[in-house]
Amino acid sequence: MELYHGPLDVKSIFNRWLDEHAASNYGAFIPFVGIIREEDDIEALSFDIYEPILQKWFDAWQEKAMQRGAIVKMAHAIGDVPVHTSSYVSAVFSPKRRVALELIEEFVEDFKANAPIWKYDVKKGKRIYAGDRSTPMEGAGLLK
Repeated sequence: MELYHGPLDVKSIFNRWLDEHAASNYGAFIPFVGIIREEDDIEALSFDIYEPILQKWFDAWQEKAMQRGAIVKMAHAIGDVPVHTSSYVSAVFSPKRRVALELIEEFVEDFKANAPIWKYDVKKGKRIYAGDRSTPMEGAGLLK
């Protein structure tokens, strides 16, 4: 799991991941790129992350992937990410195509639903909490 301040350099991240696993015997590399859409007059999205809980969530996914002979990778932005740039990338390396295709879908959907990331719309330079698109956590006050 990798965290970066600001928009992600997708090409650099994917190239590094490919280089790291070039000598492996993985037959499939399935990437996913999340890009900030221009909508609702936003100029950016901004992200807060509680890293210890995100790391625990990611470690559980690494274990699930290893049980299927695969690995998952992910990178996410912290702070402001302008429209048309990336805030999230993930990938699955697997010996088998079908496993990689299934895992990337499951991983991205679970990430959207359960990763401890709080989102803000940035409009006219101000952060506006986007509670409907943030992950609620029990006992988190504002997020109840």
